[in-house]
Amino acid sequence: MTSEYVTFGLTPAVRAGDVLADGTYQTHRDFLDFLVAGSPLLPRLADLDVVSPLACDLDPAVFTDQVRGLLLETDAPLDGGRFVLYGCPECEGPAGEGLACGAVTAVVERDGPDVVWRDFVWQTDPGTPDLARDGFPGVGPYRFHGDQYRTELKWLLTDDGGPDARPAPRALLIGHRVAVLAKLAAALRRIGIGAEITLDAAGAHPEELRKYGVVVFGRTVGRDERDAVRDACAAARADVVFVTGHVPVVPLLVAQVEQALDRTPFDRRRLLGLRASGTAAVVDVASPCRVRLAVHRLDRFSRPRSHEVFDGQLEPGTHRLVLDARAVRGEAYVVARTRDAVLTAPADGPADLV
Repeated sequence: MTSEYVTFGLTPAVRAGDVLADGTYQTHRDFLDFLVAGSPLLPRLADLDVVSPLACDLDPAVFTDQVRGLLLETDAPLDGGRFVLYGCPECEGPAGEGLACGAVTAVVERDGPDVVWRDFVWQTDPGTPDLARDGFPGVGPYRFHGDQYRTELKWLLTDDGGPDARPAPRALLIGHRVAVLAKLAAALRRIGIGAEITLDAAGAHPEELRKYGVVVFGRTVGRDERDAVRDACAAARADVVFVTGHVPVVPLLVAQVEQALDRTPFDRRRLLGLRASGTAAVVDVASPCRVRLAVHRLDRFSRPRSHEVFDGQLEPGTHRLVLDARAVRGEAYVVARTRDAVLTAPADGPADLV
């Protein structure tokens, strides 16, 4: 067993929501990832679409149970001292406690005063996992100083550190085209983002404005109205990002809200940049990940059109992806997605992208 110590910590993470082309929804999940030796653990486990059991939308009692399990104050839920570290983001409960969808499990055990995580594996049934077939080579074992490990986790059991310490994501939608905003609000709520609609927020109480992480202006909201809302949010010290919905296509607007809500530090992002022109999109990637690229626009009859133009694994670096000129006619936007990030860009950038 390893004798080298690594630090343990926690960091906010997100699984981005989405409105898929077939009309289904992908849930937005805010959760805490594990920091091992100063870096998030999840990106080391390939490009898995999973979340930790420390999700911010859990009932406080369930959240507390998950923390106490990792503190080894309760018995392991799986044979061999195994705990679920990451599970399905769509299943109900903490990280989809069942194994039907698959989960990342590991042995969590005491070794004297220390805590050790070892034998990481992808597990789909409660039996003994096959480490040779389903393990993660090069991941673990990790030895943590017991005092430091317990201090980090016990902080979550205080009034300042539980699931309520990170407010649920919320968006305020402002505009006169209620039909479009109602569809957007419904889509955001379906993926787990709270949304309210108003015609004017300039006179809202400061405490109300501070509930929101993003304000979306409909395309009919004038500059003076937008400036008044910005001034009101500044006076309320509301930490919000403003989005103007130039193209009223719901999947695009959802993507713009997801991007605005992302507070991940730049040095921990995998999707670093997106630029687009009528012929190409340029995507900057920090680490290997699956990237999906879609184009959203209105046709000449003001009907929404969406086209998926790329879905594949990209290695670190800058990638130029060719766009079909027919897909970006008119006022169009390109959306790039990974499991945990979303970027949008108008498709009318410089034509000499390299």
